[in-house]
Amino acid sequence: MFRRTIMAGAFALAAGIGAPAQAQGPATAPTDIQFWHGLTQPLGGMLEQIAADFNATQNRYRVQATFRGSYPETMVAAIAAFRAGQAPGIVQMFEVGTGTMMAAGRAIKPLHELLAETNTTINFQDYLPGVRGYYSLTDGRMMSMPFNSSTSVVFYNKDAFRRANLNPDAFPETWEGVEAAARALKAAGHACPMTSAWPTWTQVEQFSAIHNIPLATQANGMGGLNAELRINNPLMVRHFNNLVAWQRDGLFRYGGRDGAADALFPNGECAMIFASSGLRARIQREAQFQWGVGMLPVYQGTTPLNSIIGGASFWVMNRGPNAARSAAELQGIAAFFAYIARPEVAAKWHTDTGFLPVTRAAFEQVRATGFYNLPANAGADVPIQQMLRGGGQMTENSMGIRLGGFVEIRTIIQEELERAFQGQQTGEQALANATTRGNVVLRNFERQNSAR
Repeated sequence: MFRRTIMAGAFALAAGIGAPAQAQGPATAPTDIQFWHGLTQPLGGMLEQIAADFNATQNRYRVQATFRGSYPETMVAAIAAFRAGQAPGIVQMFEVGTGTMMAAGRAIKPLHELLAETNTTINFQDYLPGVRGYYSLTDGRMMSMPFNSSTSVVFYNKDAFRRANLNPDAFPETWEGVEAAARALKAAGHACPMTSAWPTWTQVEQFSAIHNIPLATQANGMGGLNAELRINNPLMVRHFNNLVAWQRDGLFRYGGRDGAADALFPNGECAMIFASSGLRARIQREAQFQWGVGMLPVYQGTTPLNSIIGGASFWVMNRGPNAARSAAELQGIAAFFAYIARPEVAAKWHTDTGFLPVTRAAFEQVRATGFYNLPANAGADVPIQQMLRGGGQMTENSMGIRLGGFVEIRTIIQEELERAFQGQQTGEQALANATTRGNVVLRNFERQNSAR
């Protein structure tokens, strides 16, 4: 375990002045590039295959992709490696770490600098606006390389729906409808009508975006470091109180933090799961029942907006406080990024995994093949449709989140929600406590980074 304070300030404390680039090795030997990722199987294997495919296209660089644990564990490992002067060239960082990474100073090399120095061109205007905007500065300069972007959707067991006399071809559009479906499933003998993976992402962050309510001030942190949480609002209080009541009534099962609940759907335990669209690959491989995909529900009277992205991007790291990357390493990293930006690579990743096609070119390439029209791929375009809800007109509440120390804030929200599930407090008290504690994290992060 690590102390939460590490997450907000470790990069800021560790970053130092880079030294001159190290000399390259023999010209005949490929330049090794360490790439640390946080994807478990089967996604991790698919990502490692992409690195292997890139290596097979040329003999100058060799990207070595290795699994380093969960996203938070990968972040901690990268911090420790940077301090020791042994950071990987590329680290995969989940989207909530974006604010912390952007404030990491010399620990990271901004993507726009890498591309300029290596004379590499990537057409970021072709990237989906919700993806491009999450990882760029306000002036449009890219800070990290988008890749495995997802959004949250609902997967539901069509066989279980049939047994409960529910329509297996239409998921409820409202939370009122979801509750009614959960009661019908329970009455039909299903022990776990619904669960949620990544509970703060699906039930707080996504919920806020599609209901067009702020998660925090300053456009959810994109406008400055002085943001304050706004999760303790009437609609979120209503929802948290409902989650607690549904857990008590056996309609909802808390499956644990982060992605711990992922297994509860493909193994048939829970009939509905709010999860990443990237769970599709696992469900396709493991589920022994018919299943469908639905958009995230809203409370009655709400016109839903777009959901926001999850997943991760790839960050370029300096080797350590006193060690920069060699020119060969930087050129190789840029070449790898240009490779994964190819429409055919992005398209294959999308169709294989369920993650979003991050570029318009990739989406059009997939659509032209008729992929979405095949019965086996039904619902594969739901994440894209959901990202474009509201006519694709994002508001400050649905653009994304860029709060420093947000990894720690997510943990705080989960802790308070767990206390509510255990009967120690109400959903309203959980949100009040999470707001107070989370704002302390934000002020600490602001002080640490304003002084630099």
